[in-house]
Amino acid sequence: MLYLGCHLSASGGNCAMVQTALTLDANTFAFFTRNPRGSSAKQLDVADCEKAMAMLQENAFGPLVAHGAYTMNLCTARDKDRAFAAEILKDDVYRMGFLPGNFYNFHPGSHVGQGMETGIRQIADALCYALEQDAPVTVLLETMAGKGSEVGSHFEELRAIMDLVGSDKLGVCMDTCHVHDAGYDIVNDLDGVLAEFDNIIGLDRLCALHLNDSKNPYASHKDRHACIGQGSLGLQTFRNIVNHPKLKGKPMILETPNDLPEYKTEIALLRQLASE
Repeated sequence: MLYLGCHLSASGGNCAMVQTALTLDANTFAFFTRNPRGSSAKQLDVADCEKAMAMLQENAFGPLVAHGAYTMNLCTARDKDRAFAAEILKDDVYRMGFLPGNFYNFHPGSHVGQGMETGIRQIADALCYALEQDAPVTVLLETMAGKGSEVGSHFEELRAIMDLVGSDKLGVCMDTCHVHDAGYDIVNDLDGVLAEFDNIIGLDRLCALHLNDSKNPYASHKDRHACIGQGSLGLQTFRNIVNHPKLKGKPMILETPNDLPEYKTEIALLRQLASE
């Protein structure tokens, strides 16, 4: 099964997002658990969560891929801010427990000069704290492009976090723009990149993908998304991805610079590529 979707606004609630996804011919989607540029979150609506779960089942949706706030830095140098970020992560995991069986994805963070080893340890500490709740959700570390002091642009960094946490409720979301910009050649050697991921982390821990073309050249360590087929990855790369046997059944979320009509067009394009 090919599960395709995009980021949707959560302002109308979970049921509204499911209805919007259906109009786009999507069978998964992503949403921000709270203000992506801040920390505020809507009041939890348990009844809406229950209705949405029923709608997802009725329409054979794949797992959803919720997204944490961009401002949540679990390895910032300021103790107070780092503790606040850990509380946000814990609350997000709790909230996702009311949409059981789905994914919660976040950017691991930036160590802001503390060093990679310190950043990895701080991220792992926050994850251990959040996962103490034993909520029915799998938390995903997103692959990053390697801007500044970002943690997670190398598979080894993600593996180090996972080893410290030691939980089977931890996985990875691979962002195509990010891995390309980080120096993984998914354009010319997708099989090789997946084999490297499998050797370091394990493909069983690759739970979801963000599908984005890139405005940047290979290994630029930047992060500027482009529409599918309109960047340095090119259309053939996405044809390879949606048809790759090792990626079947994993939710694929578009994060391209589009509005809903253009997302519908891109979802149709990817379905066409998968049928060729």
